[in-house]
Amino acid sequence: MLAVLHASQLVTLAGPARARSGPELTELGIISDGGLLVENGRISRIGKSDEIAGLCRPQTEVIDAGGCVVMPGFVDAHTHFVFAGDRLDDFEARARGESYEQIARRGGGIRSTVAATRAVSEEELLVQAKKRAGWMLQNGTTTAEAKSGYGLTIEDELKILRVIRRIGAETPLQTVATFLGAHAIPDEFRHDSASYVSQIIEQMLPRVAREELAEYCDVFCEHGYFDIDQTRHVLKAAKQHGFKLRMHVDQLTNGGGARLAAELNAATADHLEQTDADGIAALATSQVQPVLLPGSVYALGAKKYPNARTMIDAGLAVILATDFNPGSSPTAAMPMIISLAVTQMKMSPAEAISATTINAAASLNRATEIGSLDPGKRANFLICDCRDYRELAYWFGFSLVREVFVAGKQVTNFAG
Repeated sequence: MLAVLHASQLVTLAGPARARSGPELTELGIISDGGLLVENGRISRIGKSDEIAGLCRPQTEVIDAGGCVVMPGFVDAHTHFVFAGDRLDDFEARARGESYEQIARRGGGIRSTVAATRAVSEEELLVQAKKRAGWMLQNGTTTAEAKSGYGLTIEDELKILRVIRRIGAETPLQTVATFLGAHAIPDEFRHDSASYVSQIIEQMLPRVAREELAEYCDVFCEHGYFDIDQTRHVLKAAKQHGFKLRMHVDQLTNGGGARLAAELNAATADHLEQTDADGIAALATSQVQPVLLPGSVYALGAKKYPNARTMIDAGLAVILATDFNPGSSPTAAMPMIISLAVTQMKMSPAEAISATTINAAASLNRATEIGSLDPGKRANFLICDCRDYRELAYWFGFSLVREVFVAGKQVTNFAG
């Protein structure tokens, strides 16, 4: 049994096991001088510290939070953290003024990471992924959705998905796998994209489903990648194999991806930097959760952030995620994403906390297990070196996360 006492604010987000929207986004269920009790890896009680202390037994391990904030572990609902190599050349090229599209056309971008990822073994890929899992844990992320998409052959996509599964089994970071074979057209199909789409539908999807390596299927629906018709074909086939849907849409151009996500009843529509009012209205009608990725706007040096306020006002259950990847968002730091959301997208600190915990958990169909500090849920929580949760957004460029617990066990010092 473990007890955590004397949190200045125990940020519980207690309530229904579902996504929050509208005014609910600001209802954090804060208990001042709060405490929680953990038994068998799950939260058994929350309340005032005096109440929790009264439930302790002689053998109970007691942690004094010392007037710090205690809150749920972050749930990162959009990452690409399993890859080989880096994109330092692309990073420098952007500083010289080259665009994402220009870099991709000359062989950089996703294609360069595909080449590096294909060249390494599963074991080598696992070593690199474990290091990044450690970065995520150190920044307070206890559950992460992770996508394939840097293999773009059957065996290389399966290799990435196996690594994602192994990260979840061999490290404290819980993972949820998404198949993203439709991330880019590989070089060998550059002049025959239709054949690659056929390969995804006829060979990749059945194999991933048969080996039970992913829960979700995603497509990068964007000009120069996969168009609306190709995206629809892939995702309809994915549904037939039992996959739930996530979508990269309207990142670089407004191509109608948000409306397609609504048509297909996707779990999420991600990016949405270029989505217009009609697209937001379509998402609201179908209650597709928007996953907003301000880190990629920042890292690309772009100016246009997703219109979070309009989405929240439309009743959408907004999510924030890192988009952790080697090219457009090389960050594992959810606290930095929260700061960007508040300063650049005018979300309130409370809305940002909800968007990185319970709403993200709901998008992964895990709101009954994680995302809030409710009795019965998995004891994934953080002790943060601050007295007020708003400080997580206020102080930026470094993390205030002091201690990380997964299933009631401290994992802060995990290093891969």
